[in-house]
Amino acid sequence: MKSRVFVIVLAILALVGGTTVATGTTEQGDGVDTVSIRTNWLWYGSHGIFFLGREKGFYEEENIDLEINEGNGSANGVRLVANKDNTFAYASSATMINLAAQGAPVVSVAVIDAEGVDAVFCHPDSGVSTFKDLEGQTVLTTASAGTNLFFPVAAENAGADIDKIELMNVAEGAKITSYLQHLAPCTLGGLDDVPAEVMANGGEPPVAIPYSDYGVYQPGYSIVAHKDLVEDNPDLVERFVRATIKSVEAAQADPGAAVTAMVNSEAIEADDAVLTQMRQVLDVTLSILVSNNNTAGQIGLHVKEDWESALYLLKEYTELQTEIPANGFYTNDFLPY
Repeated sequence: MKSRVFVIVLAILALVGGTTVATGTTEQGDGVDTVSIRTNWLWYGSHGIFFLGREKGFYEEENIDLEINEGNGSANGVRLVANKDNTFAYASSATMINLAAQGAPVVSVAVIDAEGVDAVFCHPDSGVSTFKDLEGQTVLTTASAGTNLFFPVAAENAGADIDKIELMNVAEGAKITSYLQHLAPCTLGGLDDVPAEVMANGGEPPVAIPYSDYGVYQPGYSIVAHKDLVEDNPDLVERFVRATIKSVEAAQADPGAAVTAMVNSEAIEADDAVLTQMRQVLDVTLSILVSNNNTAGQIGLHVKEDWESALYLLKEYTELQTEIPANGFYTNDFLPY
């Protein structure tokens, strides 16, 4: 008798409190979908886009209750989506391609950072200013960082011997601290976050060696979704993408408001120095929303040439094997254009 009562109670709770469906999404009783997005890294300025959209009610207008979860690497974010632990991820496009080609059931539904910002950063007194100078040196990184993917490509294109460069993995939150403590002369990272973080913590402006200077052209960060969600609940994907594009446009119009939204959410404690750093990071993202190949100038648009370049680099230099064409890793079906 007790077991029958328990089953009935569960059924009532499901009707009243909502039911869990695929890809970590919860349908609430009032028709609102609880949706989660996993960021690529620990909180930084570019993530203010999502906080601003939530604060302004753009997601709420689309019947979405948005949970913004801090990340620790693009690869981890993509895997969490593939495992249906998170609904979406803001993650490196190249990392997503790499994992999808190996069987992860994920696809990009919008591009945010349309150009890659991967680079090597070195202490000004290290004497390192080119990839060739990295030979015999140690470079800090983290095991799941998207910047790891094309490092060998840029190094080879620059004529450097990758076997003479040591990559040292450190904990996710310790990379910049380790760099500032001179554990190694250089670190991998993004033009959108490393320089600002180094200077905010008292370091000298680092010497940047962008991968793009050595023939690495790729889309930057995308909104990644599970293929099941795209097929089974396209309406939700469309609503989420629409709200996110509005959030990006709002951040363009008022970048300071995006930074403030993060602080207001209590996601991060910020003094003036941290606010300045966050704004510098966000400004980089807002400057690369449209790639040179995006002649339509549409935010979120996947451009075939950009994705073909990324796929070519992966296949040519990282031994990725796949028969999936470039346009098999993304869809423009959910953009509001």
